[in-house]
Amino acid sequence: MSFRVLVIPEDPTHNGYILRPIVERMLAELGRDRTHAVVLPNPRLTGYDHALRAIRGELIDRYRHFDLWLFLPDADRAADLRWLENELAERHVHLFCCLARPEVEAWLLAGHRKKLVGISWQEVRQHKHLKEAIFEPFLRESGDSRRPGGGRELLVRETLSNYRDLLRVCPELADLEDRLRVFLT
Repeated sequence: MSFRVLVIPEDPTHNGYILRPIVERMLAELGRDRTHAVVLPNPRLTGYDHALRAIRGELIDRYRHFDLWLFLPDADRAADLRWLENELAERHVHLFCCLARPEVEAWLLAGHRKKLVGISWQEVRQHKHLKEAIFEPFLRESGDSRRPGGGRELLVRETLSNYRDLLRVCPELADLEDRLRVFLT
């Protein structure tokens, strides 16, 4: 029997191409290689506040049948979300939140640090406008505008070729993997 995971991004349009491969790889590393990860298809979320409202409301009846929910927002908008995890647990939904520092795009960039000329990884992780100032120029240069997501999925798969390094430079993902390991045992 497969394990079903609902991946909830703030913006599924582009972030899904980054998040789904990361989640599937993480779960495969934990022995769940038959995991079916679905990026939330409906409603089409339009930001952090919309995601919070949906998680606390309409998603519960519609997606309760998933074994696990992962809410993976950008840390530049979110704070500690243990209260949300607890609220959903009371409603019999397993939810784990992981804040992408500073934004989901950093997880993709983690595998391409050598291509980021003139900026240290520490600066990337603290950048206030990572998406606009660093990620979008990188995607234009290294992505493929003919592919879905502008090549995000291909680039993140390159990042995942050194999965342990991704966890090392993005410790929030290592923490999520640790939490999932406990949950799955």
